[in-house]
Amino acid sequence: MHGDYVVGGVFAIHHYKQTAMYNYTTMPEPEKCTGRVDSRELRFSRAMVFTIEEINNSTELLPGIKLGYQIHDSCSTVPVAVDVAFQLSNGLDPVFYTGDNCSQTGMVMAIVGESASTPSISMSRVIGSFNIPQVSHFATCACLSDKQQYPTFFRTIPSDQFQADALAKLVKHFGWTWIGAVRSDSDYGNNGMESFLHAAQKEGICVEYSESFYRTHPLSRIQRVADVIRRSTAVVIVAFTASTELRLLLEELTREPSPPRQWIGSESWVTNKDLLRFNICAGAVGFGIQKSVIPGLREFLLDLPPSKVAASPVLTEFWEKAFNCRLGKIAAIDESVCDGTEDIQTLQDPYTDTSQLRITNMVYKAVYAIAHAIHDAVCQDINSTVQCNKFTRVESKQVLTLLKKVNFSQNGYDVSFDANGDPVATYELVNWQKSESGSIEMVTVGLYDSSLPDGREFLINKNLTWMDGGPHVPVSVCSDSCPPGTRKVLQKGKPICCYDCIPCPEGEISNTTDSPDCFPCPKEFWPNTKRDTCFPKPVEFISFDEVLGIVLAAFSVAGACLAITTAAVFFCHRTSPIVRANNSELSFLLLFSLTLCFLCSLTFIGTPSDWSCMLRHTAFGITFVLCISCVLGKTIVVLMAFRATLPGSNVMKWFGPPQQRMTVVSFTFIQVVICIIWLGFSPPFPMENLTIYKERIILECALGSAIGFWVVLGYIGLLAVFCFVLAVLARKLPDNFNEAKMITFSMLIFCAVWITFIPAYVSSPGKFTVAVEIFAILASSFGLILCIFAPKCYIILLKPEKNTKKHLMNKNQS
Repeated sequence: MHGDYVVGGVFAIHHYKQTAMYNYTTMPEPEKCTGRVDSRELRFSRAMVFTIEEINNSTELLPGIKLGYQIHDSCSTVPVAVDVAFQLSNGLDPVFYTGDNCSQTGMVMAIVGESASTPSISMSRVIGSFNIPQVSHFATCACLSDKQQYPTFFRTIPSDQFQADALAKLVKHFGWTWIGAVRSDSDYGNNGMESFLHAAQKEGICVEYSESFYRTHPLSRIQRVADVIRRSTAVVIVAFTASTELRLLLEELTREPSPPRQWIGSESWVTNKDLLRFNICAGAVGFGIQKSVIPGLREFLLDLPPSKVAASPVLTEFWEKAFNCRLGKIAAIDESVCDGTEDIQTLQDPYTDTSQLRITNMVYKAVYAIAHAIHDAVCQDINSTVQCNKFTRVESKQVLTLLKKVNFSQNGYDVSFDANGDPVATYELVNWQKSESGSIEMVTVGLYDSSLPDGREFLINKNLTWMDGGPHVPVSVCSDSCPPGTRKVLQKGKPICCYDCIPCPEGEISNTTDSPDCFPCPKEFWPNTKRDTCFPKPVEFISFDEVLGIVLAAFSVAGACLAITTAAVFFCHRTSPIVRANNSELSFLLLFSLTLCFLCSLTFIGTPSDWSCMLRHTAFGITFVLCISCVLGKTIVVLMAFRATLPGSNVMKWFGPPQQRMTVVSFTFIQVVICIIWLGFSPPFPMENLTIYKERIILECALGSAIGFWVVLGYIGLLAVFCFVLAVLARKLPDNFNEAKMITFSMLIFCAVWITFIPAYVSSPGKFTVAVEIFAILASSFGLILCIFAPKCYIILLKPEKNTKKHLMNKNQS
């Protein structure tokens, strides 16, 4: 249609071009398209005509100006699209001017189209040299946003970069990490899939396979892609394809179905109603351009009287295919002639389906954007009245400049372009759901808005159904998630989504799902059995609340009571011969020291503190030296006593009671000095032992200075050995009751206990080290009191007839 300013249009009404054989002797004929008419693309082209007529009838936009159009079929091929681009760039003048100024009459101001990315790229490279703006309604390749290569390209549909990011986030949103990928072997598919794979990698998504194919490829290539899908383990397939390519793949898969697959679709095919007939895609999810309503469009599309159809070869072809008849021609034997009863109102075809206008609205907006740019170039607002001059000479470069600035709202839809010629990216989330009748319907279940913050782009407001028709999200992972308490270990030679789950090593935990590493608990903590939480380690020491502590405390108190009872018996019979004969003063002092020895073991039980740690070792060392000193004094007294019976001996005056007291005090004082030095330089202190047991804390007293401890212990041992030697020397002295024999037995027991104590103390773990030390104290203390005092108490209490001076002095009586 002619007009004051002409707008070009390029649509892929057919999908193949006729193969021509060139003999290079005659001029080649013009390219011809073959294949059946794409009803959807035909609707796009008719929508452009409708929009231009609506603008021409408008009193606000370009009043008094008539827009014309020139619409071409690109056959969805690059050669035809380039040929069309040159035709639209050359102008419409039938005369070729050789002067300096070429005529601009009839040259298109801008071009709407093409529908696919690859032809659009080729067209843009041609018309970009002439500064002719191109506004595509369906070319989504992210590469077209490059203004260095495509300076005149605009589009009303969002770039695939936004869609690729949205698809990656969609896959991540439903927890799929193991997917398959198929794409058209074109600029649209290859660039779109590249953007998606890059975004998917950032989201931690792995791709099992990535296959490409094109509709002109041999059938064997499509069959190979179908076989890859059938053999794959990935349940989810992301298809970045044009609808024509996917239709061929789905037809192949229908012949020999694969296991159920969850299809995730790009906008190019997921909103194409032609594909709803493939049941294997039930549950498909993808992004579509938002639905719209264009008043009057349906009536325009259905307004096809026979005269209008006959005047257009494309409409004629569409009519004949739709109603399977011949229009105004002699029909073949198996064909009928269109008799005029055909009713397009009853036709179920994408051409007549205006229930979900998506891409059609992109065509509508593209034409309006061009019209607004021309309006800004030729119209002026004078006294609130728009005046347009249709004789204004406008160049396409001027329209290009003004097109960058357009910002308007038409029919409730905002139209504007950013610096890359792209609109704001918003999508509907579309789900293919089976209806009660068994057919598949396209249902909008949510929205995606790229302008919203991360994590809030999705708004899902309806339930989705999946490949099996159920409400549960299918699982598509290479390996099941590793639960807390384990870590991921990658499988050799496989993607990062394929891994084994290894339990965390001892002392380490992981508290998140799919944790790549385990981390150790703090020193004072230890993992639970599941190794997903750190708990404080139990603190272990001998306490008065446990059985071991109660038993040891009971023996300690019992020993102290025994020593006190013995002292009471001795005190009550202090005038008896057996008490007087055995140095009652040293005996009472020995019983007192034994009482302290028994009681000092109580300092080893309970929570270690600074005072208890210092007290337990020093009290133990001093009381035992006091005890051994008393035994040593009694042994020396025995030896001296028998020496004193020899004629002319005056030994006892050198070892009387004052000397005995001095001996005990001197030996004890040395131990006190050793303990003071030990406490002054490096005293014992409480500590948490974390090395013996990894899973619990041993609360114990550190020795501070190990030398101090062993010097204290060594001094006790030295006195004990000395006492033992003297007792052995005195054991055969003639006497009815020789105390030296009992001292010998007690020292033998004492030395045996403490000799075995050393290896047991060194090798015992944890709190049992303290238990060994308490046992040694109690055992040696009981050995002393039983060996030295038990026989005396036996005679005092049970054999009083032997507790006489005569009996004691009778040396011949056994």
